Amino acid sequence: MQRVIAYRSFEIHVELTPATQDTFDVTFQVKGGTNLEVLGARGGRIPLRNGPFTERWAYLIAEIAGQAAIDLLLGPDD
Repeated sequence: MQRVIAYRSFEIHVELTPATQDTFDVTFQVKGGTNLEVLGARGGRIPLRNGPFTERWAYLIAEIAGQAAIDLLLGPDD
């Protein structure tokens, strides 16, 4: 299951992989913008720890993690 979330001219690509019934492992990847090479392994997929998660939590946590990575790259949104 995949979802793309737009944030500050970047895209956060979230991918869920079934772990058990009704729970998922989740990875995210940030695409777009400039200076992307400072995010992870050149913008590679980043697995989230402490899972598996329910579907709603997986998407929420991946979105927040992606937004935090972008905020670190760009600084505060004034």
